[in-house]
Amino acid sequence: MAKETTAAPAMQNSLMTRIKDNLPVVLVSVFSLFLVIIVGIKGGPAQLLNTVIAGGMWALLAVGLALVFGVMNIPHFAHGESFMVGAYVAYFVFTPLLKALGETPNPVLRAIIPFIGILAAGLVGAVLGVIIERLIFAPLRRRTRSGWVMNAFLLTVGISFVMTNGATLTIGPNFRGIPKYWDVDTLNFFGANISVDRLVAFFIAMITIGALWFFLRRTRTGRAIRAVSQDETGAQIVGINLNFIQTLTFSLSTATAAIAGAALLFMFQAYPTVGLKPLYFAWYVVMLVGLGNIAGAIVGGFMVALLQTATQLFFTITWETVIPTVVMIIVLLIAPSGLFGSEVKGIQEQ
Repeated sequence: MAKETTAAPAMQNSLMTRIKDNLPVVLVSVFSLFLVIIVGIKGGPAQLLNTVIAGGMWALLAVGLALVFGVMNIPHFAHGESFMVGAYVAYFVFTPLLKALGETPNPVLRAIIPFIGILAAGLVGAVLGVIIERLIFAPLRRRTRSGWVMNAFLLTVGISFVMTNGATLTIGPNFRGIPKYWDVDTLNFFGANISVDRLVAFFIAMITIGALWFFLRRTRTGRAIRAVSQDETGAQIVGINLNFIQTLTFSLSTATAAIAGAALLFMFQAYPTVGLKPLYFAWYVVMLVGLGNIAGAIVGGFMVALLQTATQLFFTITWETVIPTVVMIIVLLIAPSGLFGSEVKGIQEQ
């Protein structure tokens, strides 16, 4: 009996210590649960479903951003332009294929061609990532590592300007979009109507994130990427090709953003600055959960989407970026390393 009476206070103290150590996470979790309840009451199931779908896309964008920051220490402010490239590729692949099918297309081919456009966007994004990394960041790595984070930040800002203005000059400022990929009726879930395009976009995001997670956890190359993110010098000592891993990492990051832009073409029309809003929300996510935290970015994507939906419901759409920014600042004041307290490798060393 004495052991039982002493064990209970010990467990209680342990629980209180855990809550105290993770107080920011607990507070944000309680706040998120509160938002889910009030959004469900005011907006109904439709708003909750839209929140989940938006969260999947923000998570996909944020995972690529967190990956390139966690492995390469690059604050990638041209990530939105990768989204823009994906949107353009999907448009210029999907639209001619749809026109080639004619007025009475084969239903199977009609259902497949959106995936062709999205896949093409992912492939172009991957190649673009290789080109940017090898032409810009690899020479910088060889030249100097002093002040790496600031130099990389300035480079990505420059890349963003070049890509945005380059698209304006070569393609033009006109909006290019589609009403929807699949010409089918909306689906009904628990009384809420949702378009097939939104649902497919969500599943594409989840499949892409799942494939990336499997690659990083279960493959030899993925484990090499994780090793580089933890200790570059140690990874080189055991024979890991650092240049290959960093090029692959940047390629994967660019591809995920391009896939997101292609999958959301029906929502975000292709134009030179279309990546600005997705870039903002991707950065909200990674700063909220901790820079370089890939697993946290998945959770953070849904948190930011929930906050975005609540802002639209209770304020106006003009406050859509203001409220998340305020919440992010408050969280960072309480937990400067983010909710999950991740510290990015090498920043303190540079």
